[in-house]
Amino acid sequence: MTPVELSSTVLRAVRRAVDAGELDVGVPRRAQVVPPGPGGRGDYATNVALQLARPAGRPPHEVAAILQPYLRGTAGVTRVDITGPGFLNITLRGRGQALVGEVLRRGERYGYADAPTGELVRLHHPREVRAAVTGQVVARILRSQGVAARTYCAGEPDPAWAEVLGVDGDDHGVGQGADRTPGAPLDVGLRPVPAGQDPRPLGRDAGRWALLHPAPHDRPRITGEHLVQREGNPLFRVRYAHARSRALSRNAAGLGFSGVAGDPGGSQDCGALLDALDTYPHALAAAARHRAPDRLARHLVTTADAVLAFQHGVLPPGDEKPSAAHRARLALAEAAGTVLAGGLSLLGIDAPEHL
Repeated sequence: MTPVELSSTVLRAVRRAVDAGELDVGVPRRAQVVPPGPGGRGDYATNVALQLARPAGRPPHEVAAILQPYLRGTAGVTRVDITGPGFLNITLRGRGQALVGEVLRRGERYGYADAPTGELVRLHHPREVRAAVTGQVVARILRSQGVAARTYCAGEPDPAWAEVLGVDGDDHGVGQGADRTPGAPLDVGLRPVPAGQDPRPLGRDAGRWALLHPAPHDRPRITGEHLVQREGNPLFRVRYAHARSRALSRNAAGLGFSGVAGDPGGSQDCGALLDALDTYPHALAAAARHRAPDRLARHLVTTADAVLAFQHGVLPPGDEKPSAAHRARLALAEAAGTVLAGGLSLLGIDAPEHL
């Protein structure tokens, strides 16, 4: 469905609501449909409810709630959500197949830039463990977006950081050597709030997560809570969701079927997971733009929560034979696992096959 066709679909929904006596307004000549903005979801969004609110004498959110079921019942529309003050966010049929196919085709490089930008960013940070880990990860994220990046530590990095936390000397420099990327480099100072305690007792994965998940202006909590395997630990949820995606593939193979990109259905859990995959490249770009690995870490938590809510409908129950929908849901779960693995890799954290 093209944007022009979708605009006509929105106007037909308004007319049906008017004919049913639910809205007392004139049907507008056109309805704007655009890609959803920040906080939106799905393929397109329309502000028609805000447009009609004043003539209808109703709040925009109420108008949107009236129009929502009329749009849901339209051929080609799989989901309609209301966001913000009353925007209608529309997910079209076939979106899942294209998105999942793209993720599986690109693998862990999904969300990466297609070519170098020609930019060079030089990241300068103090000789402190959180700053060193942050510099390493920001450089990786920038490179994923086609930006050449080098890190410079104000002093020789502590060898103990490499031993446990994986802060490799190859990722750092102290100013020696020439930058080969053309154009004027951009010098950026990274000064996250220092870690109050040594993160090495947590080990590599939990230690890095403890330093990277909080926003740079927040002091990281270096506690054993990052090691606990329970729902309240975001790192556990992310790694467990990845392991579950791999387990679903193994279990499906045991049942004799594999994932195939297709239409996974229009359930709320399915839509939330598609939204998480769809917005992953934007989260990665924002993490690069703001030099903020926490944006990537938080998006991985969102994706993991969507996987864990979605996973129960992937495999056929009992003796039910696998259907095309099961194959499509499995492909969606596998795509989510790919995104989680790619994001964890950028953070320097292991993505386990079993947990």
